[in-house]
Amino acid sequence: MDCRRMDHGDRGMGISHLRYEEEEAVSPAAERLRYILSEDDDFPTPTLFTEMDTLQREGEELEWKESARWVKFEEKVEEGGERWSKPHVSTLSLHSLFELRTCLQTGTVLLDLDGYSLPQIIDDIVERQIEEGMITPDLREKISFVLLRKHRHQTKKPIHRSLVDIGKSGSSTGGHAQSRSMNDISDTPSTDQLKNKFMKKIPRDAEASNVLVGEVDFLTKPFVAFVFLFILLGPQGKAKSYNEIGRAIATLMVDDLFSDVAYKARDREDLIAGIDEFLDEVIVLPPGEWDPKIRIEPPKKVPSADKRKSVYSLNELGQMNGSAGGGGRLSEDEEMPEQHELGEELAFTGRFCGGLFLDIKRKLPWFPSDFYEGFHIQSISAVLFIYLGCITNAITFGGLLGDATDNYQGVMESFLGTALAGSVFCMFGGQPLIILSSTGPILIFEKLLYEFSKKNSIDYMELRLWIGIHSCLQCFLLVAFDAIPVPDNTSSLSGLNLTGVDWSQLSKKDCLTYGGSLVGKSCKYVPDLALMSFILFFGTYSMTVTLKKFKFSRYFPPS
Repeated sequence: MDCRRMDHGDRGMGISHLRYEEEEAVSPAAERLRYILSEDDDFPTPTLFTEMDTLQREGEELEWKESARWVKFEEKVEEGGERWSKPHVSTLSLHSLFELRTCLQTGTVLLDLDGYSLPQIIDDIVERQIEEGMITPDLREKISFVLLRKHRHQTKKPIHRSLVDIGKSGSSTGGHAQSRSMNDISDTPSTDQLKNKFMKKIPRDAEASNVLVGEVDFLTKPFVAFVFLFILLGPQGKAKSYNEIGRAIATLMVDDLFSDVAYKARDREDLIAGIDEFLDEVIVLPPGEWDPKIRIEPPKKVPSADKRKSVYSLNELGQMNGSAGGGGRLSEDEEMPEQHELGEELAFTGRFCGGLFLDIKRKLPWFPSDFYEGFHIQSISAVLFIYLGCITNAITFGGLLGDATDNYQGVMESFLGTALAGSVFCMFGGQPLIILSSTGPILIFEKLLYEFSKKNSIDYMELRLWIGIHSCLQCFLLVAFDAIPVPDNTSSLSGLNLTGVDWSQLSKKDCLTYGGSLVGKSCKYVPDLALMSFILFFGTYSMTVTLKKFKFSRYFPPS
């Protein structure tokens, strides 16, 4: 059961996804994932928080000490053990992923275990390994004793209640359970816990998974178990390798697609298929060309896992193992476009001025920096450029406005309007890099408005004031009632990326769902461009003729 030793057959299975199998259209792993991910589930997969504890000796006592945690990205306990590192992208070795794959193939995997306390879970795991002949009965007490040692969190008052903290009721009765040393922790977090900044990172409905990694002197081969509580105990002398395997499973557990597979998995082969998919997406950094000690900063926008999931929900031919028969595969020169996501700034709040308050809340933390960073030496060129852009436009269009309005609006008025509107916009609008000034359409509008006022003996400046008040009132109403165009998320094609899909391989149901046409036994999708072209042509022609007739109708007499 040594999960570190892999013969050539196992290693071939582990890396077969890295080369193209021309003779095989669909891999078994891809078929498994397609079946798992296509299942309807009324309960969405929750966000996972993962904690890794390593077995350490304090004096004569053994204890589990928190060494790393994952909320999407990895955070390590810094040297000295007094603070956490910044979140960073986990960098894993392929060797550790292959070893993890072998561990899950040979270890104990319990996916339907009804466990209500850690002692009960440990008993079930140890009993299963004894029944399957993986360990001898004389190791029962030693393994249970080690796994149930005290857990020390990085913070004095842990802000979450992880799996290893569950089961106070079962830790004081029966057999060897009397010697167990579990931390007593309250179900309700204290005020100090809630004030912790890390608490804000964890979503309200998140669930926890634990990774326990350690080395002991009484084992000759690794003891491995997976029950959303991953356990790896092994012989001494291989602590670094065990830690890397623990980091690998912890990284997998916070991966959106693998966690979805893990929640829906029925047996160990489903988990192996999830690892194969993860390996298929892994990008390798060659040794000697980068420093592994340098931590990679998280991206500003995390790519969605929907693209990876859509491969198994839309296309009959899976993309696993580089299958050449998958018609939905993108060509080498073709890039998959980014999926549009609706930001919270465009979401309809349903409250009076709800969007405005959210916008102010988002902008407020950076409001002071928008001003004092303008005095930075690197901002001088941008400030001068924007200043010249504003002043030259104000002079140019101010002169033209003066000619068009008999100097009712001239250069000075243009200066004043640009300064006032620009100041208000930069104070409350948000984007200081926008150049605000008059434009060509504004010049034409002002000229026509002045001529209209002059012909009808209307005070031009008074009419201009009422137009400005009317425009301002409309803007206030739009902001107050969140009256902004929002994309329709209920469309059947919303959120789906159909680029490169092999329509001929879709089922009858999927073909009709995604707008295809059934031709014989296959599905084809041909956009109806002819109909749309006719609609645009005749629609435009009809509107033009109608407007021309309306122009010369009795509603517009020559006077």
